[in-house]
Amino acid sequence: MKNIKSIATALLMFAGITASYAASKTETIKVSGNCSNCEKTIEKAAKGAGADKAKWDEDTKVLTVTYDDQKTSNDAIQKKVAASGYDTEKYVGDEKAYNALHSCCQYDNKKKAK
Repeated sequence: MKNIKSIATALLMFAGITASYAASKTETIKVSGNCSNCEKTIEKAAKGAGADKAKWDEDTKVLTVTYDDQKTSNDAIQKKVAASGYDTEKYVGDEKAYNALHSCCQYDNKKKAK
């Protein structure tokens, strides 16, 4: 009987682990920015939108996010990053937030020049 309980417990744990990995997605998003200050703000915004992991590369301007697609979405992450002042593939950064960024973080904002 003890072996059956142990096996059942192990199966339930395995099922839970498998379910959590099944919902996990890793995607990339192009995000405008300039420096390590931008990196901190962009990554914080992505995590604030529910990303489990967020890493923005200053050279490529690409944000790599890992998130549970049952809890958030690529769209929600992009909206949160844009709300912090940074342009993404889909959204223009919030103008007030952009203007409040440190001067080194104010990238060449061609989308707003239209």
